[in-house]
Amino acid sequence: METTLLIMLIGLASCALLSKDLLSGIIALGAFSLFSAVIFLLSHAPDVAITEAAVGAGLTTIIFVWAIRHTGRDDR
Repeated sequence: METTLLIMLIGLASCALLSKDLLSGIIALGAFSLFSAVIFLLSHAPDVAITEAAVGAGLTTIIFVWAIRHTGRDDR
C-alpha cells in the first residue's frame, strides 16, 4: 500500500512540475499534500498528518488559487 502511495506521490510531483497550466499544477500540488498526509497517517503520525492536510492541502492551495485569480491566468 505504501509503495503505491509513494509512486502516486512521484507522479503528482512530476505533474505539478511539468504542468503548463498553473491551476492544474496547483491542484496536483494540493493532491500531493493530501497523499503525503495519508502516508503520515499510515506511519502513525496523526498530528503531522492533520497539520499537512490542513496547511499543505487546504490553506496553501486556497492561497495559490486566490493569487492566480487576482493576478490573471495568462500562461503564455
